[in-house]
Amino acid sequence: MRQISEFDQFLIDQYPLKEEYLHDPKRPVIYELLHVEKHTGARLGRIYTRHGVVHTPMFMPVGTQASVKNVSPRDLDEINAQFILSNTYHLWVRPGDDLIAKAGGLHKFMQWDGPILTDSGGFQVWSLSNNNKISEEGVDFRNHVDGSPMFLSPEVAMRIQNNLGSDVMMQLDEAIPYFESYDYVKNSVERTTRWAARAKIAHQRPEEQALFGIVQGAGFKALRQLSAEGLVDLDLPGYAVGGLSVGETKEEMNRVLDFTMPWLPKDKPRYLMGVAAPDSLIDSAIRGIDMFDSVLPTRIGRNGTLMTKQGRIVITNGKYKDDFSLIDEETEDFGSQHFTKAYLHHLFKANELYGQNIASVHNLRYLLKLMEDMRRAIYDDNLLDFRQDVLENYGYNKPNARLF
Repeated sequence: MRQISEFDQFLIDQYPLKEEYLHDPKRPVIYELLHVEKHTGARLGRIYTRHGVVHTPMFMPVGTQASVKNVSPRDLDEINAQFILSNTYHLWVRPGDDLIAKAGGLHKFMQWDGPILTDSGGFQVWSLSNNNKISEEGVDFRNHVDGSPMFLSPEVAMRIQNNLGSDVMMQLDEAIPYFESYDYVKNSVERTTRWAARAKIAHQRPEEQALFGIVQGAGFKALRQLSAEGLVDLDLPGYAVGGLSVGETKEEMNRVLDFTMPWLPKDKPRYLMGVAAPDSLIDSAIRGIDMFDSVLPTRIGRNGTLMTKQGRIVITNGKYKDDFSLIDEETEDFGSQHFTKAYLHHLFKANELYGQNIASVHNLRYLLKLMEDMRRAIYDDNLLDFRQDVLENYGYNKPNARLF
């Protein structure tokens, strides 16, 4: 049995798991609402999957190529990771989805027995290829590894993800820039909805894997409504909000969430893609988001930046050379509780890879603990006080603060 936090065990004691959800033969993902925070409307819930039950709001570490960079499955278990994300495009390119299917699926291949979400691969097609060409059928592009021609369609994305065997699969959508014109975004939204319908038809394992739709529409209220309503009509098991955290201001992101969330079903999971900043996690949960992911904690960890309750630490700074205090007394991961800042500083200066592991695991544990504390704050109906404390302690109120 996977490790869970003390508070999540408390929730299980208070709200016993529903046997009919644990053994539902037809629904691979089921959302259960446990409590709504009375001051904000934030949701405390849980998601039942074929690989375990997780509590929300939650953060998913990103294991792009069937591995969370510099972090082992045992590390993830020890820091109470509930759910992880892997990338369809990268696993398609190498080692290939057929090989992973032959290995018994992604869970067995990477030795992770908790739930896994796979994205559609669309974002990587747009970000890694300079010569992609979109049509109604899909996207023609070139492999970023060897330059060979490739084609990704809603049907291909479903075939790959069916082979991977993830618990949650994402539809193929177009990762459009936030500041595109209304007409361009409208055409893209309509095509994305048609692609979702095709994905649903192509899905070969609907009783084992859940297909989520992705609401697009940039900053246009009418287009977000058009996208949400079209996807909700397909009656999918869950919905993501895409096209945010891509350069727009945080005020703009919150504005889009404010008018988008009421169009999404209350009895299904809601996922905001690519977000990990503490203020955005809390503000998005206030608006009804249940699931988050981002490469941020491991990416900055590999560069020697730590996320702590007191704000950002750049461990390569010279002042830590002879600082023999613990890395972070308030974060419970092994490295933070056993090693000094001076030791971690040394590892980075000496280019020792173990330093990247310590920093990456620490940052993930910081965010996972933040989400655990957020769930408690929702249960206690004091999320706004929690938000104020987190932002003040992290340094959001300091002038010219560098947060990440």
